[in-house]
Amino acid sequence: MDTYTHGHHKSVVNHHAARTATDSAGFLLPHLEPGMRLLDVGCGPGSITLDLARVVSPGKVVGTDLVDDVLSAGRVAAENAGIANVDFEPADVYDLSYEDASFDVAYAHQVLQHLTRPVHAIGEMRRVVKPGGIVAVRDADYGGFFWAPTEPRLTRWMELYHQVTEENGAQADAGRHLSHWMRQAGFTDIEVTTSNWHYETQTERAWWADGWFKRSTESSFADQAIRYGFASAGELADIAEAWLWWRDQPDGFLLIPHIEAIGRA
Repeated sequence: MDTYTHGHHKSVVNHHAARTATDSAGFLLPHLEPGMRLLDVGCGPGSITLDLARVVSPGKVVGTDLVDDVLSAGRVAAENAGIANVDFEPADVYDLSYEDASFDVAYAHQVLQHLTRPVHAIGEMRRVVKPGGIVAVRDADYGGFFWAPTEPRLTRWMELYHQVTEENGAQADAGRHLSHWMRQAGFTDIEVTTSNWHYETQTERAWWADGWFKRSTESSFADQAIRYGFASAGELADIAEAWLWWRDQPDGFLLIPHIEAIGRA
């Protein structure tokens, strides 16, 4: 089984639960219509999934993940929001438990970067989509991150993140590979777009930095960095403090580039 670099520490899940279809699936929204059946692969706590369910209603959305706790969070959020056209189910992206041509759309956000076999996963998504349907993927590209002011401890964080993901057999710079992986999975009709997340205001910087303050020392990323021999607990504590330093810089800025690909089956 693949190793998820981030894990499911509360700080990670809270970040994921703040995502919306607008900021994470904007490239897909123009292609959606009421009545569609949509699969959200690696849905996490389901905030994007619920937005997509609203868009395709009365169509059905199925969110899948491997972790019971985040699936349960999605079910609770759906109940609280009164959204009935969504299910949250356990499923393995390498062996999706759905028949061929079961969905109009299959979508995966920030999933392929964590996989050892991304082309296989795209192929499975393609299998469960109807002829003429859509497979849509979006991933960040860590190699394209940039921030200001310059801070050596954050430069080390990026280096360390790449070391850990490489040890896990994953690709931190997945965004730049999406179109290639889509072609390897058999797509010839591919639309590629880009978009960014950026953090500049005090509130935005605090949201990102406070999360990574905890993730740098308490998450699976931290555990793996130590276990693999890439960093000490002391170095990770220094990196965590660097995020708080960056948060408090009046001119602090961070940009995260994303690449998006839509393939028609």
